[in-house]
Amino acid sequence: MAVYEQTYKRYAGTLTPEWSRFLIIPRHALRGVFSSKLFVAFFAICFIPLLIELVLIYLRHNVGVLTAFNVNVRELIPVDASFFNTFVDVQNVFAFLLALLIGPPLVSRDLRNNALPLYLCRPFSRTEYVIGKMSVLLILLSLVTWIPQLLLFLFQSYLEGFTWFRTNVWIASSIVIASLFWILMLALLTQTISALVKWRVVASGALVALFLIPSAFGLFINEVFRTAWGNLISLIAAVRNVTAGLFGTFDRVYETRTMRDIEGMVVREVFILEPPLWVSWTLLFLICAVCLALLSWRVKAYEVVK
Repeated sequence: MAVYEQTYKRYAGTLTPEWSRFLIIPRHALRGVFSSKLFVAFFAICFIPLLIELVLIYLRHNVGVLTAFNVNVRELIPVDASFFNTFVDVQNVFAFLLALLIGPPLVSRDLRNNALPLYLCRPFSRTEYVIGKMSVLLILLSLVTWIPQLLLFLFQSYLEGFTWFRTNVWIASSIVIASLFWILMLALLTQTISALVKWRVVASGALVALFLIPSAFGLFINEVFRTAWGNLISLIAAVRNVTAGLFGTFDRVYETRTMRDIEGMVVREVFILEPPLWVSWTLLFLICAVCLALLSWRVKAYEVVK
């Protein structure tokens, strides 16, 4: 409007609190994500293992159903740390697939269309922009990982009694820590690759390659040199070991080889050991640190092109 008309007035409405202004980013992003029927269908599929877990927990405490199907309680899977560890690993796979679907275009779309200056001229910083983009993944992946797992743990505690809850409350903390660490690493990896590669298909392929290629090469090293130190370059093995360590199911024995002589007599057994648990933690923390550094370098209001 023309300035000489002097009809401009300052906004007199309620101001949004500074700490929550960046939440407009995930709000609009989630609206776009759930507008896809394909995504909604896959998001519903992610809850199928949780439904199976719920049924297994319920069956252990329903004598009538077990009697009707002639099933012995001892034949059912025990609900312990290993039980929750298994289903946390399963949900981590679905979390990776969800991150693969929605993660790569979050930042790459803004970089490709030179939209960062429009974002950063608003009253929030680069850090808040990155957190806003990452919160899309943090919210969605939490809904299929640690939140339902924690509810199932509470359901098992309700059926088993307070004594079981008091003895196994550490399992709940393991569920939360293992899932949150995996979600945070996925969010950092997807946003970093999205910031480095501006095309969605290439970014998705790079994310898959980052997990599969080093893991395949690590398995090749293990088989050729009869060792387990090839897992040092495998993100999949590192995440598996860290999760198992939190649940108390980590075993350093990677493989047992039985050596025999010509007559078939057992000579000795060779135990191939996994790298120590702290090595896996160090590897994952280094990856997160590198991702933060790359995001700080790439997310800028402007870019000088030579």
